[in-house]
Amino acid sequence: MSWFYSISKHLYLRIWLAVVVGVAVLMLLVGWAWSLSVEHVVQNGPQGVRELQIRNAQGELLDSVPGQLQRGVGVNFEVTLPDGQKLSLLLPRRPPPGGAMQPGPGPGFNRGIGGLPRDLSPWWARPPYGFVWMLLLVGLAVAVGVYPIVRKLTQRLEALQQGVQRWGEGDLTVRMAEQGQDEVADLSRRFNAAAQRIQNLMNSQQLLLASQKSLLANASHELRSPLTRIRMGLEFVGGDNPELAKQEIARNIAELDQLIDEILLASRLDAQEADLGKVEAVDVMGLCAEECARVGAVFEVQEGVQKIETQGVVKLLRRLIRNLLENAGRYGALNGPEDVQLTSSLTPTEIVLTVSDRGPGVPVAYREKIFEPFFRLPGASERAGSVGLGLALVKSIAERHKGHVSCQDRLGGGACFVVRLPKA
Repeated sequence: MSWFYSISKHLYLRIWLAVVVGVAVLMLLVGWAWSLSVEHVVQNGPQGVRELQIRNAQGELLDSVPGQLQRGVGVNFEVTLPDGQKLSLLLPRRPPPGGAMQPGPGPGFNRGIGGLPRDLSPWWARPPYGFVWMLLLVGLAVAVGVYPIVRKLTQRLEALQQGVQRWGEGDLTVRMAEQGQDEVADLSRRFNAAAQRIQNLMNSQQLLLASQKSLLANASHELRSPLTRIRMGLEFVGGDNPELAKQEIARNIAELDQLIDEILLASRLDAQEADLGKVEAVDVMGLCAEECARVGAVFEVQEGVQKIETQGVVKLLRRLIRNLLENAGRYGALNGPEDVQLTSSLTPTEIVLTVSDRGPGVPVAYREKIFEPFFRLPGASERAGSVGLGLALVKSIAERHKGHVSCQDRLGGGACFVVRLPKA
């Protein structure tokens, strides 16, 4: 049964055997039809040789003798002479190429019934066996010629099978060769596209998991500071200045509340499937004006622009603008809130928000890292009111709205944060 298992397991063997069996059946049918045809000719004789006419010198018909077709010999006529003597006249079959047929005893012939020559050639050389042998040779040639073609076609399927098996075992980098335009090539292309999407999804999930772990680790570290200060404040409540201790506790509780709020928001922004609010047309110019008025920053609008809108979540875009203004006020308002400036402008496809300050600026080496959670510039870790998530939230919110944020130098000194969002 091992051979049967091998055939059932390999597609190319099944296809090849199907072709060979089909050719064999066709050969048998053709041979059977040809054998029937030969028997019919033997029984009825070909037209034009069924009788022998005997005429005299004047062309008068003296007698007609019927003939009998004998397989492998020819047409035989028996003529009776006037004296009663019988003669056997043989019209031999067409001689084979390369030599004439001997009417009498000789190779392949012998006298049969009535003294007539009998075909004694080997059975495989007699009709219809010669034709059968020809069919067998044709079938063998077809079987040998079809095998490499079928094998080449099924090798691509086997490669696809092996690739899917490796991919299923965990190797997500497996890709198939996309050769040709047939169904196998289309299947390979679809497999490659699906494998790439799944790999991208797995990579994003791994990045998200790493981000969540980093966020959790940093959050646990950042939570210790306000909790420690609250504990110390509680110890001083019964001391000489309880009001100061209460104010310190209240300030640390507010900082702790802000930190927890920003950690939760950052976590939800990392989870792309999280619902963060209704997406609608947002008046960006109005949000900028409100937030600038709240902190006392300068607000400028591009000349000739009356309305700036984008599709997004109002509370998230407000948070983006507020974080940028608070960050600029915390580190760059050296002479007062008027050092912070927010400029809004439009391009053919984007909304550009620019928040500038007059602080020390951001070194080039840190202009990407400042958008990472809990990252602070050297010497800025103890600044009041900073929990290290403001700019990270700005970046996440901008990307959630299919935009991006970058940090640049401000002309004349200071930092400049540029947010680009798509127009509504």
